[in-house]
Amino acid sequence: MDNLNSLIHSLITGGYLKTPAIVEAFRKIDRKGFVPEAMKVWAYLDQPLSIGQGQTISQPLTVAFMLELLEPAAGQKVLDVGTGSGWQAALLAEIAGPQGLVVSIERIKSLSESARQNLSKFNFNNLKLVVGDGSLGYLQEALYDRIIAAASSNLIPQTWQDQLKPGGVIVAPVGESLVKLVKIGDGKFKNEEYPGFAFVPLIIE
Repeated sequence: MDNLNSLIHSLITGGYLKTPAIVEAFRKIDRKGFVPEAMKVWAYLDQPLSIGQGQTISQPLTVAFMLELLEPAAGQKVLDVGTGSGWQAALLAEIAGPQGLVVSIERIKSLSESARQNLSKFNFNNLKLVVGDGSLGYLQEALYDRIIAAASSNLIPQTWQDQLKPGGVIVAPVGESLVKLVKIGDGKFKNEEYPGFAFVPLIIE
C-alpha cells in the first residue's frame, strides 16, 4: 500500500474499520506523520514499525480493531496508556472533539517528547501528555469513559478498573488476546476476548 487512501480502503473492505467517526479520524490523522524519518517509506504498510526504545507504532489493522471495540465518541474522557508515537492519542483526540479529553501516559520520557513533537502540527486543546507509569492509570483526571492500552500484561490492572466510570469500556491486550471489559456495576464487568494478537509488554514498575 503506497498511500493513506489505499490503507484505509483495505481496512474498510476487510471489515476492520466501520464507524464513520473512526474512519474520518484515520483520514485526518495521517500515520506517516508519526513514523520515524527512516521508516516513512513503509508508513502505509499494515504492520507495526519500530519507533526506538524497543517500542513500535502499532499495526493499523490492530489500532482500527481496538478503536472499534472501544467505541469512543465525542465528548468522552479517555485514558490512553502507552503514548508511543502519539498516533493513537491523536486519533482519540480527533474523535473526542473539543468537549472531550484524552490523557495519554508514557513511561519513557524521550518517547513522550517525540510524540509531543509529532502532535505539535495539530491544534489539540483536548489532549494531555503525561510521563509516568501507565499501569497506575492517571488518578488526577479519573473517572474515564474509556481506557485503552497499547501494551500487554497478564491481567487488566485493578487501578484501571477503579478509574473507569460505570458503563465505561476498557480495551487492552492480555497475553496474546485483546480483552474488552464493560463496567456494568460496582466492581462488575462484562468480559469479551479476541485471541491472536501480539504486543510489546506493559512494564509495571
